[in-house]
Amino acid sequence: MLRRWAENAFENRRGEPFGRFQGRGWSRGRSFAAAVAVVTVLVMSTVVAVPAEAAPQPEPHGFIYVANSQSDTVSVIDIATNKVIATISVGRNPLEVALSPNGARAYVTNQGTDTVSVINTATNKVVAVILVGDNPFGVVVSPRGTRAYVTNQGTDTVSVINTATNRVTATIPVGRNPFRVAVSPRSPRAYVTNQDSGTVSVIDTTTNRVVATIPVGRNPFGVTISPRSPRAYVTNQDSGTVSVIDTVTNRVVATIPVGRNPFRVAISPDGVRAYVTYIDSDTVLVINIVTNIAATTISVGLNPFGIAISPDGTRVYVTNLGADSVSVIDTATNKVIATIFVGDEPFGIAAVDAIRQSGVPPIKVRRPKSRSNHSGSMPQGQG
Repeated sequence: MLRRWAENAFENRRGEPFGRFQGRGWSRGRSFAAAVAVVTVLVMSTVVAVPAEAAPQPEPHGFIYVANSQSDTVSVIDIATNKVIATISVGRNPLEVALSPNGARAYVTNQGTDTVSVINTATNKVVAVILVGDNPFGVVVSPRGTRAYVTNQGTDTVSVINTATNRVTATIPVGRNPFRVAVSPRSPRAYVTNQDSGTVSVIDTTTNRVVATIPVGRNPFGVTISPRSPRAYVTNQDSGTVSVIDTVTNRVVATIPVGRNPFRVAISPDGVRAYVTYIDSDTVLVINIVTNIAATTISVGLNPFGIAISPDGTRVYVTNLGADSVSVIDTATNKVIATIFVGDEPFGIAAVDAIRQSGVPPIKVRRPKSRSNHSGSMPQGQG
């Protein structure tokens, strides 16, 4: 059934079950490098060449949080081992997850209970549950970590959460059927994709008001902002494009053809590459965003949806909704190097650097009760 749903992604209309989701979940959704060094040693005025060897690569470190939409849980993955180290119970139908800048808290939208679960990442326990709007979907935390922004599909609004008090302090009307939200790292702006309006709402986060509405392609879904340039990237499902927005002028400055049904998008820390998931072709597209040209396609698991990049940029993590797994991509080779099994129908995913968890004790390791994890090579991506 999942395959049939993926092949007709987002054809369901408001008020109908979305794929295997029943009831409230998705009720308003639509068509869903190693350097080599030569070392010389001076001994008694004689230079002796030491054979060249590959410079050691730093070990990846940090943690990945995955929202399992049909298990009502969040899986925690240790980046160093590619193992699930904890499974956390949250609300019903968790869809998206966002981490605070210091990694101390994870925020999870529970669409089935109209809530956000707040997880203490030191203990991997839920420490608060916040009631938001109807059918919450996207969530993001501000650069300073003082506010969280949640899109509510059922009420066409964005809830603003004070992260110190875990209370909603404002509700902002936006366009129809808001899905994803991203915040600028360099200006007080948040960008919201409105799928049924074909627009992006720009929110001034100092006043909590919409200050611009940007027309993009048909059925915009994913949105992310470059860490290196004033650009926002929006995936347009029905148009098969990515809109590039200048966040200074709030105008579309480029449109990149990418093919049918692009879903989520993430930008590498160096601001050079964008990674886009395709739920109906089981692939991830790599775009050179310096030239705005698609470069590589990588085969992953069944129905890839969510995507996150490790803080050091060496790995990309993709949730495979139809395979209950996460694919790990080596960004140097664009190959899948591991597959990690998580809960049922994993959707949202977020990554945090362990070093950035300043003042936060190490995460306690607990063995998950679910299936064991497996890792191994997967098919190489096609150029």
